[in-house]
Amino acid sequence: MASQPGPLTKAGTVVVPLLALVVLGLTWGRDLPGWLVALVAVLLAGAVLCAVHHAEVVAHKVGEPFGSLVLAVAVTVIEVALIVTLMADGGDKSASLARDTVFAAVMITCNGIVGLALLVGAWRGGVAPFSTEGTVAAVATVATLATLSLVLPTFTTSKPGPEFTGAQLAFAAVVSLAVYGLFVAMQTVRHREFFLPVTRDGEVLDEDDHAHPPSTRETFLSLGLLLVALVAVVGDTKTISPVIEDGVAAAGLPQAFVGVVIALMVLLPETLAAYHSARRDRTQISLNLAHGSAIASIGLTIPAIAVASIWMDGRLLLGLGATHMVMLALTVVVSVLTVITGRATLLQGGLHLTLFASFVFLAISP
Repeated sequence: MASQPGPLTKAGTVVVPLLALVVLGLTWGRDLPGWLVALVAVLLAGAVLCAVHHAEVVAHKVGEPFGSLVLAVAVTVIEVALIVTLMADGGDKSASLARDTVFAAVMITCNGIVGLALLVGAWRGGVAPFSTEGTVAAVATVATLATLSLVLPTFTTSKPGPEFTGAQLAFAAVVSLAVYGLFVAMQTVRHREFFLPVTRDGEVLDEDDHAHPPSTRETFLSLGLLLVALVAVVGDTKTISPVIEDGVAAAGLPQAFVGVVIALMVLLPETLAAYHSARRDRTQISLNLAHGSAIASIGLTIPAIAVASIWMDGRLLLGLGATHMVMLALTVVVSVLTVITGRATLLQGGLHLTLFASFVFLAISP
């Protein structure tokens, strides 16, 4: 059942996304005074809450795992559009933007969101149950895509630096899209049962709850408002990004930390949706959101920037440095050891949150 959107009324879930989109259109590309930045930030927070609410309405109508797929893909598509736009406008300084954003998304989803979901699920019932088959497949897909797209460019020799040649980038794009399509087909058609919620007794739940699903009209309205809210979230994040950059610079933090902050804000809807699902003992839905977002982030971003690179000048740095490769390898190992049993305790949740905290700390102090 769709959760209530907190302090927002039902009318507010309609008005706030539209208002946030209007303000986005009026403020895009302009230098904003402090009071207007504060207004955009408030509307950004409201749009996040609305996005979660409307995503849960759609999820209740279409069922799992389609519901979690809707939010993950919607956020990622808009995020990819933002990355391509920033790369087109940023010149040489945006050479590593795609790599930094995708890697941050992987760390946030596979450690931050997964750790939070496991911690909440295990705290409420001692253990957090989920499907071994589906979750292992998702982790394997994340590991494959991340290695092919973010690790290999560091070691290829056809072009100096952590870059792919044109042919290598085209191959990586085709493979990423094919693997993403294969995973979605398995998740939604061939082995849908692997991604359904699991009770503590091992029973697979084909229905999210016993409440009546929303009408078709309500579902389409929520789907439209979900897209509006997500456009507002990503766009308003871009609008206030100069303020974030100035704050990061004033604090003496590395410029790369800006990407982490922006990724955290963009992924807020998925984080809150995963938290709500974990609180309702639907850990599998939380993991679907987290791993699905990581897979979509790589599987859709790499093909998009491969196409965009045809007309964009400048370098495209995709290969990770040594520190980030260690973090990725450790994340994969811990993720595999977490999901092979199909039940997680507070320890596993704490380990993933520790890796997430380490990623954030190393972004601040590399």
